[in-house]
Amino acid sequence: MAKTTAPELVCKIRIGDKDLDHGSGGVYEHRHPYDGVVQAEIPLSGASEVDEAVTAAQLAGESWRCWRPEARRDVLWRLADLIEQNAERFAALGAADTGTPYAMGLAGTLGAVGWFRYYAGWCDKISGETTSSLDTRSELTYTMPEPYGVVALIITWNGPIISLGMKAAAALAAGNCVVIKPAEVTPFVPDLFAVLAREAGIPSGVVSNLPGAGECGEALVKHPGIAKVSFTGGPVTGRRIMAASAEQLKPTVMELGGKSASLVFPDAPDLEIVCQQAVSSTIGILAGQGCSLATRLVVHADIYEQVVDRIVEIASEYTLGDPLDPQVQVGPLINEAAVNRVLGMLDRARADGAATFRLGGGRPAGELAERNFVEPTILADVDPHHEIAQVEIFGPVLVIIKFHDEDEAVRLANATDYGLAAYIQSTDVTRIHRLAERLRAGGVYVNGAYQINSHTPFGGVGISGFGREGGRAGLDEFLHYKAVSIADNQRASILPEYDDRQP
Repeated sequence: MAKTTAPELVCKIRIGDKDLDHGSGGVYEHRHPYDGVVQAEIPLSGASEVDEAVTAAQLAGESWRCWRPEARRDVLWRLADLIEQNAERFAALGAADTGTPYAMGLAGTLGAVGWFRYYAGWCDKISGETTSSLDTRSELTYTMPEPYGVVALIITWNGPIISLGMKAAAALAAGNCVVIKPAEVTPFVPDLFAVLAREAGIPSGVVSNLPGAGECGEALVKHPGIAKVSFTGGPVTGRRIMAASAEQLKPTVMELGGKSASLVFPDAPDLEIVCQQAVSSTIGILAGQGCSLATRLVVHADIYEQVVDRIVEIASEYTLGDPLDPQVQVGPLINEAAVNRVLGMLDRARADGAATFRLGGGRPAGELAERNFVEPTILADVDPHHEIAQVEIFGPVLVIIKFHDEDEAVRLANATDYGLAAYIQSTDVTRIHRLAERLRAGGVYVNGAYQINSHTPFGGVGISGFGREGGRAGLDEFLHYKAVSIADNQRASILPEYDDRQP
């Protein structure tokens, strides 16, 4: 297969029907993650663009929320079709944005298509409930699900198209307007999304896209016209957003990453598949820059050496390089700062004797040595209390820890402050159910089950955050329920009446 052609790179500030080449936040020189060459100057939004986007959303909001459900369903389905038709373009832009290998970017785009189709299907199925009983004292109560209004979507840089699918699809299906704030380091995919939203027929003002840095995010969160914030990122930024939102008692959804453990038992259905998935899901996916990846492999002592040896063999065969090359499995990290952060963690683990470096641990040799790459790295015999086993690395590093029994496995899995995902590899159904109850995580995934599905809730506990994306729970994050109670006559008193019946 030939190398994919580099795409044309376009990014503007998109507010309603307006396209701005300049913003009050200045300009960001975007460098390609692979070669470091400046690709484009990105206009950055500031407080004035935030105010303009929120105002446009408020003007459009009443009409949008009153659209017939089937009309909103159809326009979101058209948007899904357009994303699918432009999947190759999205994948190429993803390589320019994040250095994501083309095939993986294509898969992520098609995943986002599924999210939009799923939530399009919810548009004409959103309903409240009616409450009545013999003891309602001639009252009828029903609930009305209502959109919040204007919501801020602060999307993750490591997978902007799937983040848009997880957030924007549900928010729009619920009848909200959205102001999207992508990171300045990943502007191209969200820009194309905003263009396609217009083309699909979503009204002006319902979707705005504001590439920006911290100034933009702060202005967006603090704007009184923003009714709710949905954020994917890290705990440090999450805490700042929550503090700013608290000033207005503004609700938030927080997905803040993880340090997820995969427990591997001797009765795993296929150890070869377990090893292949362990490498592909931590090193092969986004060079380890993923929130729910099983970055800690917790392996039973009886199979520990066998698993470690095979994982080293598999990881050593992975190909690093240009993300537009179809043979490449591992692309670059997002930038030089990310490389230095990962290498710093590895250096500290080495200096502290916290792990045995079985593979990698530094920059690759040859022409990639001066670029944003870290070697696929396998660490065995890891101290579970060390930083390397406690803190999200966000690089191509797999930590492997030994356990002897279930209790120890659970203690190791639950030994971090994170709680996004946990994984079990076993054919013992009783054990699976027992462990699923004990593992502190927002989701437990068994024998290769996929964690990010449009139809299932996804989110964390602990410093991994709160709130859910996916399924009905993900839709409900963008709705509030108003209760309406009707009496059949005017009450003489606002106080409840009581009789002498015994409870």
